[in-house]
Amino acid sequence: MPTLPTLPTAPGGGAPKGPATNHLGLVQKEYQGGASTLCSGCGHDAITSAIVRALWENAENPYKVAKMSGIGCSSKTTAYFLSRSWGFNSVHGRMPSVTTGAMLANRSLLAVGISGDGDTASIGMGQFVHVMRRNLPMVYVVENNGVYGLTKGQFSATADRGSKSKKGDSNDFEPVDLCGLALELGATFVARSYSADRKQLIPILRAALDHRGTALVDVLSPCVTFNNHKGSTKSYDWGKEHEKPIHEVGYVNDWDLEEVEYEPGSGITVDLPDGGQLRLTKLDSEYDPRDLTAAKRLLADARAKGEFLTGIFHINEDRPNLIESLNMVQDPLATLPQSVVRPGPEALEEVMESFR
Repeated sequence: MPTLPTLPTAPGGGAPKGPATNHLGLVQKEYQGGASTLCSGCGHDAITSAIVRALWENAENPYKVAKMSGIGCSSKTTAYFLSRSWGFNSVHGRMPSVTTGAMLANRSLLAVGISGDGDTASIGMGQFVHVMRRNLPMVYVVENNGVYGLTKGQFSATADRGSKSKKGDSNDFEPVDLCGLALELGATFVARSYSADRKQLIPILRAALDHRGTALVDVLSPCVTFNNHKGSTKSYDWGKEHEKPIHEVGYVNDWDLEEVEYEPGSGITVDLPDGGQLRLTKLDSEYDPRDLTAAKRLLADARAKGEFLTGIFHINEDRPNLIESLNMVQDPLATLPQSVVRPGPEALEEVMESFR
């Protein structure tokens, strides 16, 4: 596994810090990828920018990130960040199973999976269901625009009932609520945001990167070509008018905690395993995202009212993830020699003898 280049040290030790470098001494450019070929103004590019910023602010090692995707406009996103990282563009809808294999082989990686509403809520629905219930350690970002952009804008499974297509057709089917479904499946981090709300999206992504289970981040991402017109419920104007944040989200790295002060009783603090803190400041309710029943009720009420809620709906830091549930060895399987992962006939004979 490649490692970061040796960095110069600042007086007193440690990596030099300044306005243009993160805790590893890297500039934000180190986390960027190739130039986007998506339509100008696409919400997906705004999400890419937020991912780059979140990775940089969290000082993630670029060589330790596994970028995963399926098929669709959304799945091109992985080419636009972390040009030094590992990556795999899987078969349509199969990103979760490929990510599962990668993480079982090398548990030291940080898995970031990018998918779309078609890749996840249609052909990949079965894969989505099982990765949520297994709690694989990964960040699962859904770039949700309600249409199939690569095949000229047909309604996807997440399109709201009554939403209008660019041609004026109305969607007659009920939408799949990925956040609501994830809660029913036992997901341990469930959030929704809006690609144009950078202030909210970046701290949500930072918290997701430090979560030790499956972190679903469903992001409304308008398609400027096929679904940004009047009558669409996945457009920029609709999102701007209807977004209703349930709290303000802040994230603080463990190395910055001593510098941060909060007013007593102003919100909720959740300690994450890597040492950072997720700070949720209440806006208009006493909602606690650690309460699963409250999260389900909140989304059910929002669906009944036709509201577009954003924020972190649920977080559970106690449930073991898939790697922990399998009691896997600490050393990544990919680093173990053949003599360990493929023992000879003597080892098989010893096992067989133990059953006699």
